[in-house]
Order: sequence, then structure tokens, then C-alpha cells
Amino acid sequence: MASKSLKARASELSNTQYQLDHLSNGIFQDGTLPTFKDKLKEHQLDEIRPKDLSILQINIGYMCNQVCAHCHVDAGPDRKEMMDRPTLEACLNVMRNHKIETVDLTGGAPEMHPEFRWFVTQIRNTTSVEEIIVRSNLTIIMANKKYHDLPDFFKQHQVHVISSLPFYKRNKTDRQRGSGVFDQSIAALKKLNAVGYGQAESSLELDLVYNPSGAFLPGDQAALESDFKKALKDDFDIVFNQLFTITNLPISRFLDYLIASENYEEYMHTLVDAFNPTAAENVMCTNTLSVSWDGYLYDCDFNQMLALKVEGGKDHISDFDMDSLQKRNIQLSQHCYGCTAGAGSSCQGSIA
Repeated sequence: MASKSLKARASELSNTQYQLDHLSNGIFQDGTLPTFKDKLKEHQLDEIRPKDLSILQINIGYMCNQVCAHCHVDAGPDRKEMMDRPTLEACLNVMRNHKIETVDLTGGAPEMHPEFRWFVTQIRNTTSVEEIIVRSNLTIIMANKKYHDLPDFFKQHQVHVISSLPFYKRNKTDRQRGSGVFDQSIAALKKLNAVGYGQAESSLELDLVYNPSGAFLPGDQAALESDFKKALKDDFDIVFNQLFTITNLPISRFLDYLIASENYEEYMHTLVDAFNPTAAENVMCTNTLSVSWDGYLYDCDFNQMLALKVEGGKDHISDFDMDSLQKRNIQLSQHCYGCTAGAGSSCQGSIA
């Protein structure tokens, strides 16, 4: 059961400083959980250090047409934060001046940014970036006629589409994402399939993302992928490439849910007990850099939500310094247990 002090402060969960203070104090005041750094030492693991930077993940805005229960970005239709043109240009300059293999565009719904198509076109035509990922909630494709041609745009620019779909059944999806989300998602997947995404012999990649709907770890990624593929093919004649499972981290709306449902302490113990040393050696912060809508740099998307900027002072995309970034210490806290539990978790799915 959650302690009274936690329940009393539940209203403060949107305050990143509160979240950060609470995490850094060891989760519970009685000290029953080891810090993440102590857990690394317990397993004789070195501090997590940067490897060669290969992925630039750019959050171009928090605006979204959905308000999902477990969104760690707190995205929604009322969020007005958008990356401006100078910051977009600064991101492009980094791609032009450094070897960046993958650019991962996220949000919110990144497609809602008014310069989204311009930005994708610039990445494809003026940089050497090999892979452009767009993280789509699918429903945006059906939300308004101005988005209906997104599958064709994605195809034109060889965009790798990674789409969130909570489950292959209507009731479970709509409970997590809102009424009608499942049907809109299915319609969007059919449009993507129609232009070649996910099809055998096609180079157009379509992957799905699964997050658990409650306070538990995701199941086996391969088994879930098999279940999703069979159900979507049998019921809707939909195909896709891979399914990625991602663990819900105890921040933002999911932290709010954990407090409200009195599952916080139990979930944190679950993450700690499932710590996997192999996953810890392969976490995404070692080869990925996260850029916020206002251009600040973070070790990962989750640190961005906790306002934990990269160490070293040169923490804005306009001051990008590869040498400094490669020498930095990665900012760690208790939420890092989410990426190292079980098979591990990253934006590309399980990692162990």
C-alpha cells in the first residue's frame, strides 16, 4: 500500500523537481530499495558510459490528438510546446556535421508540428542520415483530412514508422487510449499496408509498440509479436514487421497512476527485483541522445521528462560538442530500473 505521505503529494506529480527529489531520495524514506548506482556496484558493473552516438531522438513538440493514460510525456491537445525553426535548423546542422545513423522523431504526435514535413524532407535531402523514424500514434492519420496522405509522404521519404498499439483487441486498447482509438488505429494500419508498409519484400518498415496496461512488466517480446501478428492478420488482414515491448517507467502520468492505484511501492520492488545486468550493459542512453522541443540535450527521453539535462554545461543543441558529450557521465536515478528490468527496455524494444 502507498504511504499517506505519497498519497498526500500525488497532486505534485506534474512537478518534475518533486519527482526528481523523490527518486533521488531512494524512493522510500525507509531506504528499503537500493539506489540504481548501488545496484550496478552490487553486480560489479561499471558506471554506464556513452558509446559512439548513433541515434538522435528529437521530441519536436508535446501536442497530441490523444491523452493516453500512461503517457510519460504528458502530451495532449492542450500542449503548445513546439520546436521552432532555429532549433530545427540547429538539429539539421548536427546531422550534417556528424555521423548520425538514425534520427528518431517523437512527440506528442510529431506529425502535428506545422514544419514536420519540411523537417523530414530536409533530413532526407540534405544530410547523410540513413534511417528516419517517426513515432506515430496511428490515429493522427485518420484525425483530419490534412493527415490522410501521411502514408504516401512516409513512403516517399522512406520513413520507418513505429506505431503504438496497446493491444490487438478493441476493449483493452480503448480503455488505455480512449473510445474509438482502436478502430482508427486499424484504419490507419490498413492505409499504411496499402502503400507497402509491413509487406513482404517491401523495404518500408512498420513496427508496433506494446506497453503494459497496468503495474507489471511486459511479457516475452517474441511471444507477444506472434500473438499480435496472428490476431491482426486473422481479424483485419493487417501485417507489420516487428513488435517492440517497452516497460512503463515510474514518471509523469504513469507515476500518477501508480500512486492513485496504490501500486507504487510494489511496482518499484518489481523493477528492482527484476534487475538484469545484461540489460544494464546495453541501455539506450549509451548510443542515443535526446533533444527536447526547446533544444536542450538529455541522455534519454525519460531524463528529458525529469529535466535531467546532460552533464557538462554544453547542454543545448546550438552548442553541440561531440567530444564533450562522449566524455560525459550519464545521469542516472531510480527510474533507470525500468530500462534494466527483465529483458530490458528501450525505444527499440527489449535489449537483453
